[in-house]
Amino acid sequence: MSVTPLISQVDSLNPKQLENIPPLLGASVAELTAWVQQQGQPAYRGKQLHDWIYHKGVRSLADISVFPKQWRAEVAEIPIGRSTIHHRAVAPDGTIKYLLQLADGQIVETVGIPSDKRLTVCVSTQVGCPMACDFCATGKGGYKRNLAPHEIVDQVLTVQEDFQQRVSHVVFMGMGEPLLNTENVLASLRSLNQDVGIGQRSLTVSTVGIRDRIRQLAQHHLQITLAVSLHAPNQALREELIPSARPYPLEDLLAECREYVAITGRRVSFEYILLAGVNDLPEHALQLAKCLRGFQCHVNLIPYNPIQEVDYKRPNSDRIQAFVNVLKQQFIAVSVRYSRGLEADAACGQLRASKN
Repeated sequence: MSVTPLISQVDSLNPKQLENIPPLLGASVAELTAWVQQQGQPAYRGKQLHDWIYHKGVRSLADISVFPKQWRAEVAEIPIGRSTIHHRAVAPDGTIKYLLQLADGQIVETVGIPSDKRLTVCVSTQVGCPMACDFCATGKGGYKRNLAPHEIVDQVLTVQEDFQQRVSHVVFMGMGEPLLNTENVLASLRSLNQDVGIGQRSLTVSTVGIRDRIRQLAQHHLQITLAVSLHAPNQALREELIPSARPYPLEDLLAECREYVAITGRRVSFEYILLAGVNDLPEHALQLAKCLRGFQCHVNLIPYNPIQEVDYKRPNSDRIQAFVNVLKQQFIAVSVRYSRGLEADAACGQLRASKN
């Protein structure tokens, strides 16, 4: 994001002009410094503005008490880019699902997931999702638009403020396919790392797999974690579960993931939702192990979280453990991730932009 071409005289703005001004959230300290200087203010106010936006959570420039009163009045209508909480649901395990209303009235979900030593935020990157995975609630609602960088960063700041606790980890696993919004996701990763102060290794980007996009992501040499939603050990089954996988063969996806490892030196995590009687049999585990043999990777098994639209079932604990055992016998690093926030419809695969 660049804020430098904004305006020179803010007090002459009309409402139509305000609509075309990019929000300040997502801008770096250098960009904010350039902007305040454009407004005739000293350079040090850029660092002040940066601190108030990212660390004090200010929602209006009029509330920044260290700024001159007259200038605050002049720039009061310049948008910072914060959302409002439309709905909030708390699960018994402390996980909180938020429906956030954006400036254009669209609703997006984000989830705060607390534990003893960390606070993780699951952020959305699109309003809805075009991937239409058969087991996922988000895809059932269709796709509306990409989120801008400030709308992604805002989700983290909102959760941080509501929990009154510093966010330690961010996972791009909410609504949407991040690699169909690559430019804005990269901008938000930069801001979360450099402005909010979250280490790159505490940032995870999840993708179903978009041709050439993993390769493009690798070229940025980030130290983030890449999580690839696999969910099937062969192309035929993957196409049944993920219709968008039809033009992108599994072997091509895995080849691109191997390139990612070679370029970045970072292992890939493979997400695999276990659906009873569909993809959770021992032969599926063997097929998966064959695909990943010799791969610098880790498999996250996720027992299915139910949604209303389909009749998939979660496998029982014996079936889950049998799948784990096969992978371990084949020397594949594996863990089981039981999703948090199930009772609030905030678990993996359950997100949708409604209160239900």
